[in-house]
Amino acid sequence: MAETELNLGEDPSLLLVDDDEAFVRRLAKAMEKRGFNVEVALSVAEGKAAAEARPPAYAVCDLRLEDGNGLDVVEVIRDKRPESRVVVLTGYGAIATAVAAVKIGATDYLSKPADANDITNALMATGDDMPPPPENPMSADRVRWEHIQRVFELCDRNVSETARRLNMHRRTLQRILAKRSPR
Repeated sequence: MAETELNLGEDPSLLLVDDDEAFVRRLAKAMEKRGFNVEVALSVAEGKAAAEARPPAYAVCDLRLEDGNGLDVVEVIRDKRPESRVVVLTGYGAIATAVAAVKIGATDYLSKPADANDITNALMATGDDMPPPPENPMSADRVRWEHIQRVFELCDRNVSETARRLNMHRRTLQRILAKRSPR
């Protein structure tokens, strides 16, 4: 979707809530180029405060943040501005969390890594329109590798703890971690 095609309406305000600072800064720049007025929040507390003070027309919220659940921000946005279009992002693509996000008022739900085009398509989809599938979806091996890397980081790069949480043998995990990422 080219920048000139977007019809953002009278209020192009966009709230981005994600604790991955590098990702959210890149996304903010990309969305500004598409015509959005972007505000960034790096925590649930910042996101809720921004939504209370300036309810956005559009929002993108990460599901899991260091200080809580991004769905709490979605609730505040829905209370303050029910017509707002909200997309929930997560590194954990599970049916239960997708259902919870939609029930609470999210317009769409995307698994990370999602790029600016995927997010824009989800924000701009109207009615029963489904955004097109990604042009280059990740392979199953890549999705598995990304999940292992995420859990590894959440366990402060502790191999034994990561192996326990993933219910796999420590040596198997070490072999996986030693390899390059699949395409």
